[in-house]
Amino acid sequence: MLKLNGKVALVTGCGTVGEGWGNGKAISVLLARQGASVYGCDLNEEAAQATQKLIEAEGGVAHVEVCNVTKAAEVTALVAACMAKFGRIDILINSVGRSEPGDPVTMDEEVWDEQMDVNLKSAFLLCKHVLPIMERQGGGSIVNISSIAGLRYVGKPQVAYAASKAALMQLTQTTAVIYAARGIRLNSVVPGLIFTPLVKRLADKYAKGDFDGFVAHRHKQVPMGRMGDAWDVANAVLFLASDESRYITGQQLVVDGGITAATR
Repeated sequence: MLKLNGKVALVTGCGTVGEGWGNGKAISVLLARQGASVYGCDLNEEAAQATQKLIEAEGGVAHVEVCNVTKAAEVTALVAACMAKFGRIDILINSVGRSEPGDPVTMDEEVWDEQMDVNLKSAFLLCKHVLPIMERQGGGSIVNISSIAGLRYVGKPQVAYAASKAALMQLTQTTAVIYAARGIRLNSVVPGLIFTPLVKRLADKYAKGDFDGFVAHRHKQVPMGRMGDAWDVANAVLFLASDESRYITGQQLVVDGGITAATR
C-alpha cells in the first residue's frame, strides 16, 4: 500500500533550515522512500541539497534547485526543468509557508502582500503550470499544506497568515471540483501545532524568545497533550498523494491532535 513507484513528485519548500525535520523535508524523504522520484525546490540551496543527500543515501532518486515560488518566471522554469529531468509530474506538493505577526492596524502593507505571495500565490502559480501537464497525462494529485489557523484563531495575532491559509483551502476545493472529471485530485493537509525547527523562530516572533515557555504553551493547547511532528504531516500527505485515496478530492485532512474538535 501507499507505493509511488514510477511517479514523479514536485515538492516546494523541500529543505529545512537548522537541525531536525521540517514538513517539506519529511514529505520529500517519505515520498522517495515510497518509490517516487522527487524534484524539490527551496530558497535555501544548502537545505535543499541536504534533503537530496538524505534521499540518495537511502537509494532514492532526487534532484533539487533554488526557486522563489512567488515569482512567475522562476516557477515556469522550475516546472520546465522538472519535465526535462523526469518527463512527467504525477504529484505536486505545495508546502511553503511563512507566518508574521500583526493585525490590520499594526501590519505593514508589504508584510501582508508577502504573506499572500508565499502562502497563496505560490500554490496558484504551481497549479497554473502543473495542471495542464497532469491533464495531458490523464491525472495527478495535488496536496496543498494549509494550517488550522485558516479554520480557527489559534492564539497568535497573525491575520495575514490565517487569511492566506483559509484562502488556500478554498483555492484547493474550488479547483478540485473544476478538475475532478479530468482525473486530477486536489486536497489540503491542515496541520495544527507541529514541533519543527520553525518553532524556535516562532518563539522569537510571538513569545519574545522564550522558547521553553512557548513550547510548553503549545503542548498544553493540544488535547493529546503534545505537538505533532513533521512525520505526522508527511504521512497525511503520502495518503492523499497515493492511489489509495483515489476517490478523495476537495477535502481537508486535519492533523492537529484534536485542537479544532475541541474549539468549535
